[in-house]
Amino acid sequence: MKLRFTKMNGAGNDFIMIDNRAGEVRLRPEQIARICDRHRGVGADGILLLEPGSNGADFRMRYYNRDGGEAEMCGNGARCFARFANKVAEAPEQISFRTPAGVIRADLCGELVRLRMSEPTDLRMNARLEIDGEETVVHYINSGVPHVVVPVARLDMVDVAGQGAAIRRHKMFSPKGANVNFVEKGGPNNIAIRTFERGVEDETLACGTGVVASALIFSLLENTNGPIDVLVRGGSELQVDFEKVDDGFSDVTLTGPAEFVFEGTIEL
Repeated sequence: MKLRFTKMNGAGNDFIMIDNRAGEVRLRPEQIARICDRHRGVGADGILLLEPGSNGADFRMRYYNRDGGEAEMCGNGARCFARFANKVAEAPEQISFRTPAGVIRADLCGELVRLRMSEPTDLRMNARLEIDGEETVVHYINSGVPHVVVPVARLDMVDVAGQGAAIRRHKMFSPKGANVNFVEKGGPNNIAIRTFERGVEDETLACGTGVVASALIFSLLENTNGPIDVLVRGGSELQVDFEKVDDGFSDVTLTGPAEFVFEGTIEL
C-alpha cells in the first residue's frame, strides 16, 4: 500500500499527517514505528490521523507515538492538525476536533495556532519520589496526558534521558507512566523547559501538553497569573494563558507555531 502524507512540525516536535476521512487507513503498531523511524522511514515523533467528526465536533484527531501506541492528546500535534485540516479539508479558521482527552478548539492566526485546551485534572503538588537513592520533589498534572514537572536551577545540568526515564517509569505513575518536564525559571512569567516524552522514550525538541503542564505548575509555585511564556529545547517560544479557579484552572490556551515541511508517499 502506498500512503500519502504531509510532514509538519510544531516548535520542533515533528509529525506525519494523514488524511483518513475515507476511513481506509488502518496502521499496525509496527507500521507506525517503521514510518516514524528516522533511518528507515520518514522520521517523526508521531503520526496524526484526520478523521470525520461526531457529536458536534468538526473532526476527530487520532495521535500515535512513534512506538505505535495511541495517546490521548498532543498539544504540538494538535496545532499542526488544525492547520492540516484547514489545508486539506478546507476547514474554517476556527475549528473543533474530538480527542480522547476531550474536544479541542483551535483558532488559526497565520502560522500560529491557539488551542483552547480541555480542563486539566489530577493535580498533585509536592509528591516525593526516590530516584537513584535520592529523594526528589515533583509535581503532577494531567493536561490532556499525564505530566510530571520538576523545577531545577539549571536545565543544562539535567540528565534528561536518565532522570526522565526513571521518573517516567516510577511506580507512582504506573501502569501508563507519565511524561517528565524539567523547568527552569527565567523571570516572573517566563520559563524554559526540557521534556522526556513517553512513547518517544527520549527527549524531544518540544511537547505542547508539557508546556501547558509546566506553565500551570509554575504559576502555582510562584503565585503568578498568565500568560506565561515558555521556551522549549527547539528554540521556539510558546505561550500559555489560563484562569485560576478554586484549586484548579479553566480557559487554558496554548499558542505556538505549526509549520508545513513537505509532502510525500511511502510504501508500506
